[in-house]
Amino acid sequence: MKKIDLFMIRSFIGPLVLTFFIVLIIFILQFLWMYVDDLAGKGLELKVLAELLFQFSLTFVPLSLPLAILLASLMTFGNLGEFLELTALKSSGVPLQRIMMPIFIFSSLLAIGSFLFADYILPISTRKARTLLTDIRRMRPELNIQAGTFYNGIDGFSIKITDKDPETNRLDGIYVYDHRDGVGNSSVIYADSGYMNVTPDESGLILTLYNGHAYKDIEEKDVQQDKRKYPFRRDRFSEQTMVVELEGFGLNRSGMDIYRSNYAMLNTADLTYFIDSLSTMLRSRADAYYSEFNQTRLLTTPHFRLRGINREEDSLAAWKTQKFVARAAFDTLSFNDKGTTISRALSFAREGASFMIEKSESLVAEAKNLRKYEAERYKRFTLPFACLVFFFIGAPLGAIIRKGGLGTPAVISVLFFVIYYVITLSGEKFAKELIINVHLGMLASTIILLPIGAFLTYKATTDAAIMNAETYIAFFRKIGAFLTGIKPEKDDEGTGAGA
Repeated sequence: MKKIDLFMIRSFIGPLVLTFFIVLIIFILQFLWMYVDDLAGKGLELKVLAELLFQFSLTFVPLSLPLAILLASLMTFGNLGEFLELTALKSSGVPLQRIMMPIFIFSSLLAIGSFLFADYILPISTRKARTLLTDIRRMRPELNIQAGTFYNGIDGFSIKITDKDPETNRLDGIYVYDHRDGVGNSSVIYADSGYMNVTPDESGLILTLYNGHAYKDIEEKDVQQDKRKYPFRRDRFSEQTMVVELEGFGLNRSGMDIYRSNYAMLNTADLTYFIDSLSTMLRSRADAYYSEFNQTRLLTTPHFRLRGINREEDSLAAWKTQKFVARAAFDTLSFNDKGTTISRALSFAREGASFMIEKSESLVAEAKNLRKYEAERYKRFTLPFACLVFFFIGAPLGAIIRKGGLGTPAVISVLFFVIYYVITLSGEKFAKELIINVHLGMLASTIILLPIGAFLTYKATTDAAIMNAETYIAFFRKIGAFLTGIKPEKDDEGTGAGA
């Protein structure tokens, strides 16, 4: 048996390493496609780019491993079935579960390693990758400015453009607010169009502006407030060039503390600490809001003052011991007092509704923030467990289809992984939006796929021909015969020939 175990593990490791790096490269290419605009044209050194790709590749490891195990197990058992090695092992009295056992143990060790990697290495690599990406985005400000928003990345200036030509980099509708004097918007420049470029030594920013005007307030020194005339200067120009000195627009490496409390960059112990702290804070704030509403909106309502009760403790005692009949108390009032009472009651109701809406929105925002930490902690366990789920799908499915290589296994693996990924993302989204319970949302993919794995394992053990087209053709022929009442004829092989 030891020889069989070693044979199975050797057969599995080769496809696993191959598929793991293929999947990892696909995720890296996806990352480059998403952030190509932030990386292109920044003049990054090869060392910096390699560091960025390496750190992000580490963040893709926990997600790549389950797909690699699924594809590798499909290829391994598909090759064994295609070359009749699986049939030989079964004919020797070795059941399929025993054949799967060494790879299952190996996959379990990989799942444990994936959890340890996600708990100790992933937070550090994610923090380094995000910090480095943020530092790269700060480089070359002429590439970062976007139309319709104020760009404040240059010290002392606030710049806004209405449109930007991506091919020629021409800027239209340029507003330049000079805040270097620290006195507000006292110096403003507007231009119809212009260009923004960095000097060759990257020490300054060149603004070339066309067809505009400049406005600047002139400071009045030693003039009393009531005697000031607020003079200003207005200039028109057809072309103007500004050179702004830049400092720190190379790659300045930031510390890792800027993301230290982000939920994606904490280990399990830190996540548990944050969850406990945020839960306690949420409960205490909800109790405080309830107490405030109870004291300021319930115990001071008009019906208590109608009975001559003013103090809060008396109001509370009256609430508990006396039976209050609103209709009877209302009928004792005069006509004018009735109108006043109704107006005040409506005012109290509106104030209470506004208070409840405001505080509930605040509590919902805090609950969503808490749910992010809870979902991240569940993810640390669900991704490693997905390695086992995908093994129980890939191994029996490979034994059933009996096709090796990267063709059919790759198609089936991608199909199952897409199903898993969509269910996981949907469940996580619903959980973070407080639509469903966090346990159900984060375990939805496991709840759905694990029974499929158990079913496939059972079918592979019983040598069921679920991938044989003739099985389904015969099944539908029987259904057709049952609906039409015509008994299908038997062919030479004993299958229904169809009426």
